[in-house]
Amino acid sequence: MTYRIRNILIAVGLALVAMLLTLFYVTNYKRSVQQSTSGVSVYVAASDLTAGTPGADIVKQHELRVETVQQRDVVPGAISDPRQVSGLVLAAPVYAGEQLTLRRFSNVAAQGIRSQLKGTLRAVQVAGDPNQLLAGTLAAGDHVDLVANLRLQSNTTSTATRIVLRDLTVLTAPNDPTLGKVSTPSGGDSVILAVTDTQVQRLFFVLKNADWTLELRPVVGAIDSADRVDTLNTVLQGGAR
Repeated sequence: MTYRIRNILIAVGLALVAMLLTLFYVTNYKRSVQQSTSGVSVYVAASDLTAGTPGADIVKQHELRVETVQQRDVVPGAISDPRQVSGLVLAAPVYAGEQLTLRRFSNVAAQGIRSQLKGTLRAVQVAGDPNQLLAGTLAAGDHVDLVANLRLQSNTTSTATRIVLRDLTVLTAPNDPTLGKVSTPSGGDSVILAVTDTQVQRLFFVLKNADWTLELRPVVGAIDSADRVDTLNTVLQGGAR
């Protein structure tokens, strides 16, 4: 075999390998395209669904319908069986025709106030009179500061006032019918606040040992001044020439 013939055979062999690889690639590509365009059954909302709707009610009231979509159009987390959501609650709105996914649902136990508690946050119910709790003004989602007037010594009338806690989230307002009335000596209301597991200690101390009130923070652009403590002397001398 001459050198020229050997080179020709090598070239032909490489061409055959290239052709086989091309056929293999084209075959796999056609198969993937066919799979992506094949019909897949998914569950979509038959009507608009609001957050807080139990999954069991959605299934029971036939709020789902089956539609066929292409494989590539299936939303991640799409349910394959209505029973997957029967023990869950819808955490976000779903609109008619939208695919139903597990990402839109949460555990039943994590609804209401519980759904807003994460990490170190805790919920504390605080009873007080309407003025302290801004009854009629305060609403769930508002942010408040806690102002306290503390006795410096138990056997004297010397006191000091300061903002003890800032930017507390109101989980339930005094006028919320789901909260109900709390029996207090003054016949007052109550509010549920979100505090951290360390803030609750300062809050409890103030409730037991001081006069206090809540103050409403701005909804947008709230700014905190420098912390300060006011006593009889600072109040009398403040602004005096």
